[in-house]
Amino acid sequence: MSQHTQEPPLGQETQSEATARPSDDLEYRHPSGTRLHLTAHQRRVDATALGRLALHLPGFLLSLTTVLATAVALDVTWGVPLWVLPVTWMASGVLIFHRPSEDLFARHVLKLRHPLPHEHARLAPVWREVAGRAGIDGRRYRLRVEDSGTFNAFAVAGHIIGVTGFALERLTTAQLAAVLAHELGHHAGGHTGAAALAHWYALPGRAVCWATRRLLLRALRRTRRQSIQLALVLTVVSIAWLAGWLAVLLCLPLCLLGLPYAVAALSRRAELRADSHAASLGFAPMLVEALELMHDGAVTARAPGSVALSDRQKRFPLLARLLASHPDHATRLHHLRPYLTAPCEER
Repeated sequence: MSQHTQEPPLGQETQSEATARPSDDLEYRHPSGTRLHLTAHQRRVDATALGRLALHLPGFLLSLTTVLATAVALDVTWGVPLWVLPVTWMASGVLIFHRPSEDLFARHVLKLRHPLPHEHARLAPVWREVAGRAGIDGRRYRLRVEDSGTFNAFAVAGHIIGVTGFALERLTTAQLAAVLAHELGHHAGGHTGAAALAHWYALPGRAVCWATRRLLLRALRRTRRQSIQLALVLTVVSIAWLAGWLAVLLCLPLCLLGLPYAVAALSRRAELRADSHAASLGFAPMLVEALELMHDGAVTARAPGSVALSDRQKRFPLLARLLASHPDHATRLHHLRPYLTAPCEER
C-alpha cells in the first residue's frame, strides 16, 4: 500500500507555494489571504443533464424490472423481504456523491492518485483562482492526477477533477486554469452526476441483456450438435420473453437505435456549456490556446473523454461526427468567439 504525505487542502495556498511559480502567466484576482465571495447555490442541473437522464429512462425501467424480478425470486427462495433489494438498489446511487466511495473509485478503478508535492504546489494556487472566480468552495472538490502520457482532463463522480501529468508539464499556468475551469463547469452544470447516475442505474438491465445474449448463443452452439428443434424452441421462448419486456418499455427499439446518437449530441452540448463556463470566468483566450494545442497536434492526445474511431467510422465521417463525444475544433472556437470580442463580466 502506497503512503501519501499530509498535504493542505487544494483550496488553500502556503507561502512556499506562492513563491514557487516565478514564470506564472495567470492573472490572479484572488491571491492567498483574500476572502472569497461564495454563491449560495453552487450546483445546478441544466437542460443537458436533464436530457441525459431522460434518454436513459428506458434503461432505468429495464433495470428496475430486473431488480423487482430478482427481489421476487429472493423472497420466494430465501424469504428475503420483497422491499430490501429495490430500496437498497435505489439508495445505492448516493454513493456517487459519497466522498470516501469516490476516493476508492478514483484510486482503484480510474487509477488516479493524489498530487505529488510539486504538483500540489502548482495546482493549489491555480485551483484557488478558478474556484474564487466561480464563487465556489474549492475545498469541496478533489483534484487527482493520472500517470499518462496524453493530454487529458476530466470530471467524474460528484467531486473529482482529474488531470494527467503530461498536461501539468506541457500547459502554461493560465491554460491549466482554463482546463480546470472547463471541468468545473461539468460539475456545476450537473453533467457528471447525471452521467454517473444514468450509468449506474442502467447496469442491472445491461447485465441481463448481456447474460441473455451469452446464454442464447451458448445454447445455440450446443443444440446445433444435438437438436435443431430444441434450438428453435429456445429461440422462440427467448424472443417471446424479450418481446414481453419490450412491450413493458414501449418504444425501446427506437430508443436503442437512436440512443447512441442522442447521447453523443448531449455530450457535445455539455462540452460547449463547459467551455462557456470557463470563458465566462475570463479564461476564453487560454482555453482557445489549449484547444489549438490539441488541434495542431502539439499535444499527442485526443479530446477528454473521446474514444478511438473504428475502421467503419473512418470510412463514414458523418457517422463518426454524429457519434463524437466532443464538438469539432471549429465549432468550439465559434462558440468561444463572443467571449473573445467582448469583455467578460466578473462574478
